[in-house]
Amino acid sequence: MKALLDAHTFLWAIAGDDRLSRRAAEVFAGPSDLWLSVASIWEILIKVQIGKIPLPIPTGPYIVKKLVENRIETLAVSRDHVLKVETLPMHHNDPFDRILIAQSLEENIPVITSDRIFSRYSVELIW
Repeated sequence: MKALLDAHTFLWAIAGDDRLSRRAAEVFAGPSDLWLSVASIWEILIKVQIGKIPLPIPTGPYIVKKLVENRIETLAVSRDHVLKVETLPMHHNDPFDRILIAQSLEENIPVITSDRIFSRYSVELIW
């Protein structure tokens, strides 16, 4: 199964956090084809810089290490992804989540997220 991780689900999954749903944990632990958007990496970097997320080592090396350890691929933000954002209703105001929704729709890939606002879009959700 191919799936796109939201930033918080990536962080919860790699930390073994119990806020991750059972279904999301199963997908993460199984033989899935998992992806993390570069937009989510950027979001994590910003949250670390403003003190919202503490990490044990500098952000870049930490994220790369966890991506490699967990066999997670990165999904670049393409022109088509960005242009898709314009067509989305304004249910969600977070630009990082809006680009994930656009990527999910353009790539036909479900999103692993606990964010209930995602359900207002026609994306497949795993939670």
